[in-house]
Amino acid sequence: MSNRDDREMNKDDSSDGRGGFQRDRRGGGGGGRRGPYRRKVCKFCTQNVVADYKNPDFLRRYVTERGKILPSRITGTCAKHQRALTTEIKRARVLAYLPFDRK
Repeated sequence: MSNRDDREMNKDDSSDGRGGFQRDRRGGGGGGRRGPYRRKVCKFCTQNVVADYKNPDFLRRYVTERGKILPSRITGTCAKHQRALTTEIKRARVLAYLPFDRK
């Protein structure tokens, strides 16, 4: 048997001969519509909670492990309270209630 015969016998349908495997030769992205989702409501508006720099345990919910302030699209806070929350987190950092980063 020659090398050519070996290659033809061992040829797999999922291989296109270029070294990689192709699932489907047709292109196209498969996106589609996203399902319905529930709108997050602002905790500060509904429960009349006030962000305070002296309460670091409460503020830690709005900060990542690396110390970044979470955006309002993730936390669900409205723009007004997101600004107030950011100010209080920065104030707590300066006064050493919260770390600037957690390593």
